[in-house]
Amino acid sequence: MTKESLYQQLAEAIGVGDSAIIPKIFALLANEDEARVLLAAAPPATCEEIAEKTGLAPDAVEKMMEPLFKKGLMFKSKKEGKIRYYRVRQLFQFHDATIVTKGLPREFFQLWKEYYDTEFKRHHRQFESILPNAVVRVVPVNIAVEPEIRVAAFEDIKQIVENAANLAVTNCTCRLVSGDCGKPVEVCIQCNRSADYALERGTGRKISKEEALALLKMCEEAGLVHVVNNVKSIGHVICNCCDDCCINWPSPRQSGVNFAAPSRFTAVCDMDLCTECAICLDRCHFDAIDMDNKTERIDLGGCMGCGLCVVTCPTGALTLKEVRGEDFVPA
Repeated sequence: MTKESLYQQLAEAIGVGDSAIIPKIFALLANEDEARVLLAAAPPATCEEIAEKTGLAPDAVEKMMEPLFKKGLMFKSKKEGKIRYYRVRQLFQFHDATIVTKGLPREFFQLWKEYYDTEFKRHHRQFESILPNAVVRVVPVNIAVEPEIRVAAFEDIKQIVENAANLAVTNCTCRLVSGDCGKPVEVCIQCNRSADYALERGTGRKISKEEALALLKMCEEAGLVHVVNNVKSIGHVICNCCDDCCINWPSPRQSGVNFAAPSRFTAVCDMDLCTECAICLDRCHFDAIDMDNKTERIDLGGCMGCGLCVVTCPTGALTLKEVRGEDFVPA
């Protein structure tokens, strides 16, 4: 088996076998023996089982595991007193786990940027075409929701933090690669098992709930949208996304199943209070606000219900209203 075919197989294993760039990224992260070990680590297997599959010595395989884990290529499963290892499984996991690795060469980030510019949108559309449900969803900022509206814990950014057993913060992978926007980078909040993983790898730092809430407030003021896993439970990560670097919304979000789902709210404007300052136009990531003939119009289909426009409205003209009921379950 040639070296090139090893890395091509790894690209195929994460769903992008037609990529010319992803194999190069794998090649920067793993040598040939490590690539063989990664290919053998599916389904999860012990070091001895992987050694038997690859023909490598068990002690050599064991020595590879910690470096591969640190680089975000290998994960651990601890069951029945044994540690089994499994390789990275899909593109977005590969993206998020590897980019925060410490000490990577500039070439690594340049390859990811080239991938964003040339191949990612195509792969993203292919991925969306087979999605049964959205992968992530927007969570509104708390101050944007009218007090009388009941907000469930899974859509309340403060409750997500308060209910987490453990918290860490890592760098935003998207802005590490394409951080020309100048927005804050150390803003991805990891919860529970994801926090444990980041701390064990050394890619994140532990934070308190108070620090997490202060960080979220800073993100709101900086114009970043809160995004969490699209499940009716406390997710394992809170992303804070900008509108140009973030890979959660690289294509139009008007039809089919989209990677990112809106919150159950939408923005509304009280024109009696609106002074037409137009601050909200710059704050909206989704081009959902328009001012025509001195009337502020909000595209209910385009609005993702994040509430960023509400945060800086000087007169309180903008609020969020409920467009899906309390029994709304994320798609």
